[in-house]
Amino acid sequence: MSAATNEIRKQSISSLGSQFVSSEFLPHGKDEYYLRNIQNRNGINYRQLSAYEIEVLVRNRNTAADWNKLLVSDAFNPELVKNCKFYGLVRIGKLEPFCLEFSDLKVPVGLYNSTIISCDFGDNVVVDNVSYMSHYIIGSEVIITNVNELVTTNHAKFGIGILKEGEDESVRIWLELCNENGGRKVIPFNGMLPGDAYLWTKYRNDDELLQKFKEFTEAEFDIKRGYYGKVGDRTVIKNCNIIKDVWVGTDAYLKGANKLKNLTINSGPEGKSQIGEGCEMVNGIMGFGCRAFYGVKAVRFVMASHSQLKYGARLINSYLGNNSTISCCEVLNSLIFPAHEQHHNNSFLCASLIMGQSNMAAGATIGSNHNSRGADGEIIAGRGFWPGLCVSLKHNSRFASFSIISKGDYPNELDIRIPFSLISNNVTEDQLIVMPGYWFMYNMYALERNAWKYTDRDKRIERIQHIEYDYLAPDSINEIAQSIKLMQEYTGKAYLRRVNPEEKYNHEEIIATGKQLLEGYDPVVEELEICADGFENSKRKVVIVKVMKAYHLFKELVHFYTATQLLSHISINNTTSFKELSKTINTDANLNDWLNIGGQLIPVAEVNILIKKVKDSTIKSWSDLHDSYLQQGNNYPAQKLQHALCVWEKVSCISINDFNEETFTSLLNAAVETKEWMTQGIYDSRAKDYSSPYRKMIYDNLEEMNAVMGKLEENSFINQQKDELEKFKKQVTGIKKQFKLYYSTVA
Repeated sequence: MSAATNEIRKQSISSLGSQFVSSEFLPHGKDEYYLRNIQNRNGINYRQLSAYEIEVLVRNRNTAADWNKLLVSDAFNPELVKNCKFYGLVRIGKLEPFCLEFSDLKVPVGLYNSTIISCDFGDNVVVDNVSYMSHYIIGSEVIITNVNELVTTNHAKFGIGILKEGEDESVRIWLELCNENGGRKVIPFNGMLPGDAYLWTKYRNDDELLQKFKEFTEAEFDIKRGYYGKVGDRTVIKNCNIIKDVWVGTDAYLKGANKLKNLTINSGPEGKSQIGEGCEMVNGIMGFGCRAFYGVKAVRFVMASHSQLKYGARLINSYLGNNSTISCCEVLNSLIFPAHEQHHNNSFLCASLIMGQSNMAAGATIGSNHNSRGADGEIIAGRGFWPGLCVSLKHNSRFASFSIISKGDYPNELDIRIPFSLISNNVTEDQLIVMPGYWFMYNMYALERNAWKYTDRDKRIERIQHIEYDYLAPDSINEIAQSIKLMQEYTGKAYLRRVNPEEKYNHEEIIATGKQLLEGYDPVVEELEICADGFENSKRKVVIVKVMKAYHLFKELVHFYTATQLLSHISINNTTSFKELSKTINTDANLNDWLNIGGQLIPVAEVNILIKKVKDSTIKSWSDLHDSYLQQGNNYPAQKLQHALCVWEKVSCISINDFNEETFTSLLNAAVETKEWMTQGIYDSRAKDYSSPYRKMIYDNLEEMNAVMGKLEENSFINQQKDELEKFKKQVTGIKKQFKLYYSTVA
C-alpha cells in the first residue's frame, strides 16, 4: 500500500486574494471585505491608479493580477513601490520619499521585493522583503522587513478561546491552569485579569457560574469569519520567520522571532511590547508592556501586562500575572498572581497556584512530575512564597503567606498553616522544622524591601484590581491570628504530655494551658519539644521552634497592623478627634475570612455576593465584573480598618466596645516601638553582609568592599526606611496632640 500523499489543489490564479470567506459564512448582501472595511479605521480615501502610475509600477518590475484592485491615496508615489506582486484588493496610503529610522534600523518608505495579497496600508509604511503577506491591515509608519510569512486565515481568533462559525468544539483553545488533568481549565480572552482566572479555576463545582463565564467570553468576541490581522501604527517587525493569525498593537517591536501564531500582542504608548530573537509563541495573549526574548517558548498562555519571559523560558498552559519575570526555566499548568520572580536555568514549576510576590530560587522543583497514579495534583502557595535552592516539593501541598523553604528534598505532602515561617527538613533527626516569624527575626531587610519593590515596580496604567503588596494585610493577619491559637494548642499539648502523659485533656484545657504558659513567659516553654499536627503527610515529628518569641511577635504584629490601619483611616478621612474616629468604628462587625482574588484581597462574603450577581445576571459581562473589582478596591480601606479592629479584639481579648482613648494611645505607642525595631532589623539584617568574615574574605580591604558593594551607611533603602520611621513618629505625635491624648501606657 502506498503512503498517503499531500493534497495539492489547483485553482485559478484569479482566486489568489479572493474568496477569503466562503459564501456560506457571508451574511446576506455582504462581500468578503465587509469586516475588513469595519476594521480599517485609518480614514484614508483610496482611489484607483492612473495610467501613468500603472506604467511606473510596471517599469519598477511590479505585477498585479488585476490593476483595478490596487487602490491608493492621493499622496501615493509609485516610484516607491518596486519588485512587488499584488493579488486581490490591495489599498495603499501615502508614500513619501523619506527614511524611517528605529534604533539602528534606517529604511526608505515604500513597498519592495514582496508578495502582497489583499492587504491595507496606512501612510508612509516600509514593507521590504516580505515573502508572503496576506490579509493584514497595516497602520501608519510601520516597518516590516525580512519576514518570510505574514498571514491571516479567515478563522483567525488571535489567541482567544472562541470558536468561529462552522468550527467544532474540539479546536477550542483552553488553558489548563493549576492542575494537569484539565479539571480547572479556562478559556483565555484578551483583557483577562488574574482575578478572572482565579474565580474561573476555583469554583469548579458551580456549573452555573462556569457557564456564565463561558457566555461572557463568547458574547465579548465575534464568531464571524473574515477578520484581518492588524499591525498597529509605528510597530516594527524585522527578521522574523512565520507570523500567522497575530494581532499586534501600536509601537510594538518584533525582531528575529521564529514562529508567532494565533496571538494577541497588546502594545501602545502605555506599554510597548517586544518579542525578540528565537522566540516561538503559539495560542496566547500578551498584555501591554510585555517582553519575550532570547529563545522563549510559550504555548497556550496569557501574559498579563508588564510581565516578561526571557533566556529560553518555557511557559505552557499557564497564566503569568502582572509585573512578573520568568527567566530560563519551565512553568507548566500554573496560575501565577502579580509580582512573581523566577530565574535560573534549572528551576521548574508545574500545576501550581502561586499567589504573588513570590521568588523561585535556582534548582527549585515545585511539583514533582508523575508521583502518583494519575496526573499531578496542585501546589497552593500564599503571597510571598520563597522556596530556596534545590527545594523539591510534592503534590498536593499548601503554604501560608510568606513561607520560605530551606534547601532540601521534601518527600511528603505539606500543609504549612503558620505564615512568615522558615521550613526546614532535618534529615539527621528525620524531622520537619518550622520556625514561625523567621522573616521578622532574621531578614527584615528582604521582607520590607520586597514590599517596597513590588509597589515601586507596578507599571500598570489601568489598575482595575487593587493589588495588595503589604506583608501585613487581611490574608496574612488572619493566618497570624489562627497561628496564635495553634501555638497555644501545640504548647499546651507539649506541656501536658510532659507532666502527665497518661491523662486525657479536652481541647479547651489544652488551649488554656498553652495560653497561660505563653502569656506568662514561662521559661518551661523553652524546654518543651513543641510539635504540630497535620503539617506533613508522614508519621515523623513536625517541630515548631522559637514558639515563645514568635507568639509574642505575632501579637505585636496584630497591634501594629491595627494601629497602622487607624492611622491610614485618619489620614484619608482627615479625622480631627477621637470622638469623630469612634463614630466610624462598627462595634457589631465580626472577624471575616478573605480571599486572594488574583492579588486583590476581598472578603469571602463579598466574593459570594459577586458570584451570586454573576449567576443572576446582575453582572452581565467581564467588564461588569471588572467594575466590581474597582468598587471592591474603593471599599478596601474601610474594610481593612474594620478587619484590623476585629482581629485586635480577638487577639487582645478587649471588646471593640471598650476601644477608648487610652487603648488607642497604647496602640499608637506600641506601634512606634514596633516600627523602631523593624527599622533597626532592616539595618541589622543588611549589616550582616558587611560584618561576616566569609562575606569580607574576598576583599583585600574595606575600601575595596565598599567600592564593590556600596557603603552600608549610603544604602538608599535603609536611609529611606529611617526617614519613614521619623515621619511615622511625627504622624503619631501629631495625632496624639490633635486628639488630646495624654495617656502614656504601652499595649
